[in-house]
Amino acid sequence: MAGPPACGGGGWARECWELKCTHLDIAKPRMKWLPLRPSLGDSIAFSNGEKWKILRRFAIQTLRDFGMGKRSIEERIQEEAQCLVKELAKRTEPFDPTFLLGCSVSNVICSIVFGNRFDYEDQQFLTFIGLVNDNFRLFSSPCAQMYNIFPHIMYYLPGPHNQIFANFEKLRALVKEMAKAHQASLDPSCPRDFIDSFLLKMEQEKGDSRSFFHTDTLIMTTHNLFFAGTETISTTLRYAILILMKFPEVAAKVQEEIAKVIGSERLPSVADRAKMPYTEAVIHEVQRFADIIPMGIPHALTKDTHFRGFFFPEGTNVLPFFHSVHQDPSQFKNPEMFDPGHFLDEEGAFRRSNAFMPFSAGKRLCLGEALARMELFLFLTALLQRFSFQPSCPRDQLDLSPLASGIGNVPRPYTCRPLAR
Repeated sequence: MAGPPACGGGGWARECWELKCTHLDIAKPRMKWLPLRPSLGDSIAFSNGEKWKILRRFAIQTLRDFGMGKRSIEERIQEEAQCLVKELAKRTEPFDPTFLLGCSVSNVICSIVFGNRFDYEDQQFLTFIGLVNDNFRLFSSPCAQMYNIFPHIMYYLPGPHNQIFANFEKLRALVKEMAKAHQASLDPSCPRDFIDSFLLKMEQEKGDSRSFFHTDTLIMTTHNLFFAGTETISTTLRYAILILMKFPEVAAKVQEEIAKVIGSERLPSVADRAKMPYTEAVIHEVQRFADIIPMGIPHALTKDTHFRGFFFPEGTNVLPFFHSVHQDPSQFKNPEMFDPGHFLDEEGAFRRSNAFMPFSAGKRLCLGEALARMELFLFLTALLQRFSFQPSCPRDQLDLSPLASGIGNVPRPYTCRPLAR
């Protein structure tokens, strides 16, 4: 029923919708897009039609060329996981793992997009991570959600929603600076990363007025990849540590499986995943329970549609609400509870579920799903292989409810202490 995202230039924080039905997350455009902020229509996430098809196809192929889904990227993740383990081993006092997890996960996508990893003390890199973390939190703030509904009013009012755009402009400037550095050292015979490949495509099509490959598209597409490849995975891992501290018996069973299949002498590998059904079930349950991205991006109907007694004309914007699926009692026995059994059969084998949709669904399925699944398994098993995470407060005081819930679910801040095993 739903086609590509609603077109226009600013994502959710730019469009005004009029809700037509209380039973569905369906909305109809009420007014034209407001030219208030720089366009996001050049990104993969918020482009549509032929532009979206071409940019997505190019991104997928280029990411594959630079290792996504192959052994080369597995080795990069293993290397980064070991860097994270070494950093954690230095921590003797309780600390908030948010920034450290963000740096480690981000370095994986950085190695593909920018051609290299960054030191955890690199100031430019820390600025990147800080801006991404801040925007993910702000996206789910009440002010940002009001902006989604009343942009023509909220634009003129003070509030934290304005910081989203300020942060975005800083990210745009940083990406543009990196693109210029790549352009200055570009070797057409040997592209080093995603940016090099995009620059070569721009040069190849520079005489074509219909080309979608230009500087703004490069900046926005790079921003999309960096944001998606950093925040969602690092936030899921942060939630995983919190949940496993709340349920130490679950962590113990994962560590028992790690000891049995991997041991303590070698690094976890993707090949181990098929032999570790309980660990796989725990990772899936963390994603379902934490529900990091409860809503999908806006889609637009490609034709007039009748649905549950309502009529929605072509062009009506539809917001997929994946949270309702992840909390569906007909699909999960105890949806409000954290229970790895949701993904295990009677014999303890891993069981897939059609209601598991953390990577969206349909043609807009996350293009980095294979990479994300690989990262979650390799990072989490590497951490639990070496550490048992202890909370700095009584376990019954650990709160698993999100700090903010909107476009994303943001876990509450916590501190933990990694004890070597």
